[in-house]
Amino acid sequence: MNVKEILEFSILKYKSLDITVESIVAIVILNILTRLILYILKKGLKNYQKRKSVDIGRIDAFYQLVKYVIWLFSILILFQLIGLGLTWLVAGSAALLVGVGMGIQNIFNDIVSGVIVLFEGVVDKGDILTIGDDMVGKVTQINIRTSHIVTRNNISVIVPNHRLVDENIINWSHNHKSPRFVLKVGVAYGSPTRKVKEILLEVAHNQKGVDITPEPFVRFKDFGDSSLDFELYFWSSDIMAIEDVISDMRFSIDDKFREESIAIPFPQRDIHIKQ
Repeated sequence: MNVKEILEFSILKYKSLDITVESIVAIVILNILTRLILYILKKGLKNYQKRKSVDIGRIDAFYQLVKYVIWLFSILILFQLIGLGLTWLVAGSAALLVGVGMGIQNIFNDIVSGVIVLFEGVVDKGDILTIGDDMVGKVTQINIRTSHIVTRNNISVIVPNHRLVDENIINWSHNHKSPRFVLKVGVAYGSPTRKVKEILLEVAHNQKGVDITPEPFVRFKDFGDSSLDFELYFWSSDIMAIEDVISDMRFSIDDKFREESIAIPFPQRDIHIKQ
């Protein structure tokens, strides 16, 4: 048996399906070429991103879209190699869709949402998001159906892409600027208000994680029921650890207030007992 006969040897044949040794070799080569093309493309995009300082999230989104298109063409070529033409594929897909029906509606919803997310770029890899009431995390990966988010507790959460499209989410990184935060504090009536402002600004300027610009500022909010209410506004790019930053600032404010004998009051109520 010569080489040609070996390559044409049929391993499995059923109607138009014909898997030969030659087709298996061609499939292996196709798989290697596809992976090689994707590898070269990824390297080229990374070099382009470094040269042009393009946002890494946009580059990753473009790569994901191109990757799915290339794999789709590779799969179509694979079907041709084993004797299953496009007509068979369309007929099989129609039968599959009719058979599965509404059961895969959510999957298609996630896939379409994934394409929208990758195409629009409203959410990029590396963005800090707030999803729902209290889940804050960094986007580490955006796939065609799901996205991976790592929370502040270093827990990886798999989020279906339809949530990124259908729900209201907060993207802290979307405008590429540090967001503004506020720390509220109340002091007892009779406290030196100018000194309170000075202490709050000093704490903000000395706190690691608080941006130098824009400058932090203090607002005398109100004459409250039991306290003089102040608000310390500051900007920070350390979004994932902002709760720790604010906690450290509260420790420092408490220490400074104790040194200056400035009291933080508790709610007070006058009780009148009627005889």
